[in-house]
Amino acid sequence: MNKKISVIGAGNVGASVAQYLAEANLADVMLVDILEGIPQGKSLDLSQAGPIRGYNCMLTGSNDPKDMKGSDIVVITAGLARKPGMTREDLLKMNADIVGTSADNIKKHAPKAFIIVVTNPLDIMTYHAFKRSGFPSNRVCGQAGVLDSTRFRTFVAMELGVAMCDVQSMVLGGHGDTMVPLPRYTTVGGIPIAELMDADKITAISARTRDGGAEIVKLLKSGSAYYAPGAASVEMVRAIMLDEKRLIPCSAMLNGEYGMKDLYIGVPVILGANGVEKIIELKLQKKELDALQKSGETYKGFLKEIGY
Repeated sequence: MNKKISVIGAGNVGASVAQYLAEANLADVMLVDILEGIPQGKSLDLSQAGPIRGYNCMLTGSNDPKDMKGSDIVVITAGLARKPGMTREDLLKMNADIVGTSADNIKKHAPKAFIIVVTNPLDIMTYHAFKRSGFPSNRVCGQAGVLDSTRFRTFVAMELGVAMCDVQSMVLGGHGDTMVPLPRYTTVGGIPIAELMDADKITAISARTRDGGAEIVKLLKSGSAYYAPGAASVEMVRAIMLDEKRLIPCSAMLNGEYGMKDLYIGVPVILGANGVEKIIELKLQKKELDALQKSGETYKGFLKEIGY
């Protein structure tokens, strides 16, 4: 029997996840949405691209959560997108209902699945999915660190005129205004960026990364980013499906690491067949650790607004 990945939400992000999953030939893909015809139509359209793009997986769409049955991984993208002027946290209560219902359905229909949350505000929604599903924390994580890091990598490559794939970076903290880019852990071909550009430029790139999503929201005027979030989600799916043991940042449950407990926030992890297999504790400088803990405190406050 083929492996199966379900994607809840057939909007721009969910459809992008489905497309990248298909092109990776990782598993059959089930696209689930409450809007009649949308997941069915998009999955059929994607299926018809298969002979050209070279994938052979089965793509199907459904309005019934029970069709997630047997899923190895479920990616939650369902939720309202940001509009210009909105922060990710403005979406809090509206999306909490959607993610909570999604987690209930996963628990009922795909109780052995891993959950990857993409819905904003990311870290809070990941905690919410963890609580509502009752799954162990290693099986519930949030996609944000990969996206934030790839934005940082992109901006560094654009500034230096180098191959994007040669840039590696690490961005920690919440997926929002308090995220913590780490220039010390950002390199080009192994060379620290501090040796390749001045401090002011690094500061500017860090700020642009922090505002990376808002910049796209402002340009689009309606809706938010979806190509890069979709690609980042599939990178995490691949790590679990293929047991790649990737060292990447994602929103994971902390139990004392970095001086924080009972909180989902972006940290470096080893991601493999058992989900979040290990949290890596970097030796952060005081200002970096302070920024990370400040980010955590901000999200603890938001959790209270949805009853935690």
